[in-house]
Amino acid sequence: MITGQVLFDGFVNGLVIGLLATGVVLVHRCTRVVDFSVGNGGLIGSGLFALLVVKYGLPWALALPIALAAGTLFGIAAELLVIRRLFAAPRAVVMVATIGIAQVALLIAVAYPHIDKRGATYPVPWSGTWHPWDGLRVTGPQMSVLVAVPAAAVLLAWVLDRTALGGAVRAAAGNPDLARLSGINPKLVSTAVWGGAGLLSTLSLILISGRHGSVHDLTQLGPGTLVRALAAAVLARMTSVRGALLAGTVLGVAEAWIKFHFLDETGLFELVLLVAVLAGIVVIGRRGGRARESDEAAVVAPHLAKRPVPPGAPWWLRNIDRFGMTALLAAGLLLPLTTGLASRQLLFTTGLALAICAASLTMVTGWLGQVSLGQMAFAGLGALGAATLNRGVILDLGPLGWVTVRGMVFPVAVLVAACGTAVLAAVVGLGALRVRGLMLAVGTFAFAVACEQFLYRKRFFSGDFGSAVPFPRSTVLGVDVTGQRAYYYLVLIVLVAVLAVVARLRGSGVGRSAIAVRDNADGAAAYTIAAGRVRVALFALAGGIAGLGGALLGGALQSIPWGERYFLANDSLTLVAIVVIGGQGSVAGPVLGAAWVVGLPALFPGNAMAPLLVSGIGLLILLLYFPGGLVQPGHALRAALIRRYAPAADTAPARPGVAAVPRARRLALLPEGPVLATRDLRVAFGGLTAVDGVSVEVHRREIVGLIGANGAGKSTLMNAIGGYLPATGTVALLGNDVTRLAPHHRAARGLGRTFQSARLFPELTVRETLCVALESRDRSPLAATALHLPHTFRAERARRAAADDLVALLGLGRYADTPIGELSTGTRRIVELGGVLALDARVICLDEPTAGLAQRETEAFAPLIREVRRELGAALLVIEHDMPLILSLSDRVYCLDAGRVIAHGTPEAVRDDPAVVAGYLGTDRRAIDRSRAAPAVTPAAAPAAAPTVAVT
Repeated sequence: MITGQVLFDGFVNGLVIGLLATGVVLVHRCTRVVDFSVGNGGLIGSGLFALLVVKYGLPWALALPIALAAGTLFGIAAELLVIRRLFAAPRAVVMVATIGIAQVALLIAVAYPHIDKRGATYPVPWSGTWHPWDGLRVTGPQMSVLVAVPAAAVLLAWVLDRTALGGAVRAAAGNPDLARLSGINPKLVSTAVWGGAGLLSTLSLILISGRHGSVHDLTQLGPGTLVRALAAAVLARMTSVRGALLAGTVLGVAEAWIKFHFLDETGLFELVLLVAVLAGIVVIGRRGGRARESDEAAVVAPHLAKRPVPPGAPWWLRNIDRFGMTALLAAGLLLPLTTGLASRQLLFTTGLALAICAASLTMVTGWLGQVSLGQMAFAGLGALGAATLNRGVILDLGPLGWVTVRGMVFPVAVLVAACGTAVLAAVVGLGALRVRGLMLAVGTFAFAVACEQFLYRKRFFSGDFGSAVPFPRSTVLGVDVTGQRAYYYLVLIVLVAVLAVVARLRGSGVGRSAIAVRDNADGAAAYTIAAGRVRVALFALAGGIAGLGGALLGGALQSIPWGERYFLANDSLTLVAIVVIGGQGSVAGPVLGAAWVVGLPALFPGNAMAPLLVSGIGLLILLLYFPGGLVQPGHALRAALIRRYAPAADTAPARPGVAAVPRARRLALLPEGPVLATRDLRVAFGGLTAVDGVSVEVHRREIVGLIGANGAGKSTLMNAIGGYLPATGTVALLGNDVTRLAPHHRAARGLGRTFQSARLFPELTVRETLCVALESRDRSPLAATALHLPHTFRAERARRAAADDLVALLGLGRYADTPIGELSTGTRRIVELGGVLALDARVICLDEPTAGLAQRETEAFAPLIREVRRELGAALLVIEHDMPLILSLSDRVYCLDAGRVIAHGTPEAVRDDPAVVAGYLGTDRRAIDRSRAAPAVTPAAAPAAAPTVAVT
């Protein structure tokens, strides 16, 4: 039976974890960043405290404030030198930067002078023990926790609730833009928060080190401590400081209970933590609301991304990418010939295997904008799984008896293990990837720690071999690969094949869809793309590639050191550094990054600081000054050559009409009655009702205007119609009830949508964006595309031809290969309409299509909208504030006020309605007269008007 002492010990440990978790929550609330430096960041102060007291003899009362100040200053310096410079960067980039900060903190801690006193213990204010009653013992380190944590919690609560700084933190966390208008500087608030997080981290690590006892090996406290703090923060939904402290305490007690009852199950609590984290992420996804657009923005600026080469460029320019990859391949072929040392050839093979693992992370980070901190855990499971399958295993299936699986030959074991890690990755990512934001990083980090502490240790994998499982090589397709050089060439062949798959996927609908989901998940859903399905499918493939790389790495070593190196949680952080240093999203990036991170430390063998310098400081320098990575100079040179030798043409070659379903057939498919109808639609945000019982109808080939003052609920109503907001009531599309369908399903059933911001997908070009919309007609299959099957090439050529048709029709020829992020607002709106044409939508919702345009562009838009109706035979629901435009364009008009319909009918009737005049137009005679003046446009002007808007 568990004793009160065990529960008390767990309670004390949980208090410290909860205190550390409050720092995670503080940073996330203020900056929307998951701070992975919070564990290692405390090592600077905790290590300095031990150094000052034990080595230099300072009294702890003097050393403690110095250590706390050092930790606070490190947090402030990290914010000023790194976080502030990335203040406007996507949150994924900032989170990767915190990994670099953690590596720098570890580097500083490792560089401290060695404490050479044997048996020295970590300094604590109190020694001895205290027995408040029989059966309970309180040690000196525990007393420190019982005094320090409540005091710190009370002080933190007072600062947040009673001071101006606390009010500024709450304001900046709730609405940074509004806080800025109120005179609050979010950057100063961020500095204060990071300094506070550094203080909390340092205090927590000092208390944990006191419980740990030894002054040696303090740097090993980082990963295990961090994953517990992250778990507590997730259980507090990353929002509640008090909740984080409570969650940490509960986890501490739970850990004590589990370890007491399951003493022989090493790492079981880490597995429980993984389950708790994944469950907490699912809860955050269901209750946490919508992420801000910037949370999922491109991880690389559009001007740093690789530009496509125009079709009319010289042959050498069209093949410039092949020249670069051929040069890398030639270097790879010659590299093992430069030395006969087996150790050097093993080093080269290790670099290739890590490049394969990094290629998996390229898809996750570079394409999806997510950060996985568990790729080397998948690699470890791939290695151990392949070794297990290679030697054979006996399975106990309970009532079914024992099943013997005979040993598989080396290549088959590797491939089967890779498939197994792909399935496991799909399971791990299923919940985290359906949540907007960066929760995948937290979930995969917990997964990496659970693998390190629990899964690797299972007898199924490790057997009786201890911490080094043998994995001998044999032959592959009759070729002996037992020699180190022969095996190097085998891994090189696999790397080339993996990079070919990655390159093929990036240039296909699979890669375009992934980037579209990353840049603008709502916009991708409007193009019938299911964001969750795309993320999970690519993450599963990435897990399989990581497992393949890990199995090949295990074959190179021929003995898998699962408890020592390569497959630990910190190695997953190193893999992130490889991808960022090489170039996020680049096919060549994993190779260049692996050469940097693996090759440079090899020049300084035996130096423990060299890997940290390369991966930590190198990572931060690249993020701050070369965000495109090592491939950035090559991309810049390539872009300059394109501008010099293949300038964009003024117009696209003429093509026949748009490749769409004939209008007569489309009209025959439309049902009688309204093609779009809402009944008693209501949308509420907390206690505020934004849409209150709205019923609207749109009939065949009808243009219906939706007007009203700002805040009247127009965009909210349109978002509810599209399925982007939860609503009550019903929505019928083409006679079918779609109320319960997700946005991408509604789009697939004929609902087109443009957005007020016209963001689209900043990194994709115009042609690629239209190809994303054309995916609705013929989806690119992941497996067939990866395998380079011939029919996928034919489908891709047809898709690009259809995109070129749309480019020519809309007058976008000179912008076909320009990233969307570099286009003007007017041109982006033309591209949006091109996407609607590609969808062959039956009902189109346009949200302020002329917002941000000049008056002449606005006037040119009316015939363009009519042309869209004529081309598609579709019905349109249009939100517009330009009264002359919307009244001249619409067949009927609805006017909203405070979420309710106050008038509907013909444009003339609505314009003269007293409620509309009083609530929207006002009593200003000039506004009323202007609403009567229609722009001089005709449908015949449409073809000439479109290019006018596009070239602005």
